[in-house]
Amino acid sequence: MSSYQHKKQFGQNFLNNGRVIQQIVAAINPQADQHLVEIGPGEAALTEPLLHAVKHLDIIEIDRDLIAPLTKRFSQLPSFHLHNADALRFDYRSLQLVPNERLRLVGNLPYNISSPLLFHLLEFNDLVVDMHFMLQKEVVERLTANPGCKAFGRLSVMIQYACETEYLFTVGPENFTPAPKVDSAVVRLVPYLTPPFKADNFSDFAALVKQAFSQKRKTLRNTLKNWLNSEQIELCRVDPGLRAEALAVEDFVRLANLYSQVKTQQPAE
Repeated sequence: MSSYQHKKQFGQNFLNNGRVIQQIVAAINPQADQHLVEIGPGEAALTEPLLHAVKHLDIIEIDRDLIAPLTKRFSQLPSFHLHNADALRFDYRSLQLVPNERLRLVGNLPYNISSPLLFHLLEFNDLVVDMHFMLQKEVVERLTANPGCKAFGRLSVMIQYACETEYLFTVGPENFTPAPKVDSAVVRLVPYLTPPFKADNFSDFAALVKQAFSQKRKTLRNTLKNWLNSEQIELCRVDPGLRAEALAVEDFVRLANLYSQVKTQQPAE
């Protein structure tokens, strides 16, 4: 696959360092009886060790030009199952071999689709054991940021509502072909079977978080003025003079749950 032309539209930067690959596989710690899903195998740096480690590896690859070489190289292995599909639209539930089977997701994710892909994957939280992804370092910092940090934002809240997050390690540009202009990092996301703070209406929660971060320099009193007034915000044990980045996930859950109650009490116009 050395003659392959990397495509900018797919954000392709392929791992070329065997030591880093071993480090990622060690973090994943695949077991023989597990069902793994790899998103974006590229030139199969991670694919090959995973195929030899587990009973079943589903591989999602959008680039048609990679399908033939991947098939030629690995089709003789019983664990190899390749899908020429868009990871952003793929139904991961369709991969379950038996009812209630849970999947482990891995991948070196293209920078240009990382956030929308993570939001898409949240829809399948109930069937995912864990996720190990290589992403742009800045994105991993956002996923794992604490309230009050510059990196803390909407993505932090939405992912941390659904998953336990852990920054594992940084990977420099020199470990990729072609070399990206930024550092990468590997993150571990472990979905909660039951979120520690449960939104009564997830759609209201997602919408309120989006609204709260829509104007980052404004306080909640201003960004949420059409959602909750200052007194209602205070009822949630939140200072309306704070900006969204200062709030913890549970604060947003309380605000969203009150908003859901208030909304249902409003008379129809």
